[in-house]
Amino acid sequence: MTDQKEPHDLGDENESKQAASESPITTRRGVRSFVLRQGRMTEGQKKAYERSWPKFGLARENGMIDPRQVFGRDAMLNLEIGFGMGRSLAEMAEAAPEQNFIGVEVHLPGVGALLKEIEERGLENIRVYNIDANDVIDLCLPDACLDQVMVFFPDPWQKKKHHKRRLVQPEFVQRIRHKLRVGGILHLATDWENYAEHMMEVMGDSEGFANTQEQGQYSPRPDYRPVTKFEKRGENLGHGVWDLLFHRTN
Repeated sequence: MTDQKEPHDLGDENESKQAASESPITTRRGVRSFVLRQGRMTEGQKKAYERSWPKFGLARENGMIDPRQVFGRDAMLNLEIGFGMGRSLAEMAEAAPEQNFIGVEVHLPGVGALLKEIEERGLENIRVYNIDANDVIDLCLPDACLDQVMVFFPDPWQKKKHHKRRLVQPEFVQRIRHKLRVGGILHLATDWENYAEHMMEVMGDSEGFANTQEQGQYSPRPDYRPVTKFEKRGENLGHGVWDLLFHRTN
């Protein structure tokens, strides 16, 4: 889950520097849904990264994974795209030890923070990518391997001229569809009403998906999705939150 901040202007992307990885964050060309923000890991995050990345980290260079081999078991597999600082992903994994979770985040401090959470909670059921989610989808995940994909509070890109940078787009949704098993869930959440409307329009028109609610209706927040501190703060200010749950039909 990502902190809601005013997005950088397009020109800032050219100034953003690659995170501390020898491998590029993305191999895809064209419009991106993210900008690499400058930020350093805390000492605790850095040490957690150094200790735990070899065990929990996954890399593009490893190619297509076999989830059963990665986790050492066959279990329900969840993918969270853009986990922010990782607390909510860690809470979900701790609450469901019988399930497996893969988290994707481009910002290295968030990866360090999640690895610190993994250590402190003694979790074994999470693996982490520090690359563009598009590369994870295209190059790392077998078709029909996922039971659920979660995209919680992605960057809303609220300026109209930046709407094309929003992650949830028809082409992206169809690529997600192929990675979900039939019956698998795509769970989206946002606290920007305009983005919620955009998500509903995209999902309503997406082949192979059906709303778990009545047509055009948003879903109540499932118990498994933790309420973030940003969400609580927004609710206190009277802001809404919209969840969309669609399942793959074919």
